[in-house]
Amino acid sequence: MKFILYSIIGCFILAGCYSTQTSAIKNQDERSASTVQNDTVRIVNEEEEYEVIIIDPGFNTFLYGSARPRGFYNQTYMEIRNRIFVTEWNQRAQQPMLYNPNLYEMQINYDPQIDYGYEVNYLLYNYFIYFQLKYKQKLGPYIPRI
Repeated sequence: MKFILYSIIGCFILAGCYSTQTSAIKNQDERSASTVQNDTVRIVNEEEEYEVIIIDPGFNTFLYGSARPRGFYNQTYMEIRNRIFVTEWNQRAQQPMLYNPNLYEMQINYDPQIDYGYEVNYLLYNYFIYFQLKYKQKLGPYIPRI
């Protein structure tokens, strides 16, 4: 059974003014492509057959600048929080009339019976914290904090 975990394909928000100069548009496109490439976190485990892709401008900066370091939380703590966050995320993704469909584009297939390991849970947990702080959302009963 092939299990793919596509985790959080974030919104791409490009803001700027339209310019008639071709070079200005080209430079903006290059910067945007660079930002997307630099802000893409991809984890692949072929043995367990899953893939995690996180694309959200600013996440890498948050991860390396503000998030708690690896080892701060144990895996069990993050798994419990991730289950709560994923459940709320999926409920919102199924209700695009109530919740912004640009924020909750797709459901997350997170199976609590699978041991994804520390790294996947660490990145997923920190993305949920980042997401809640950046977009002023609350996924569950906990106040997101760094």
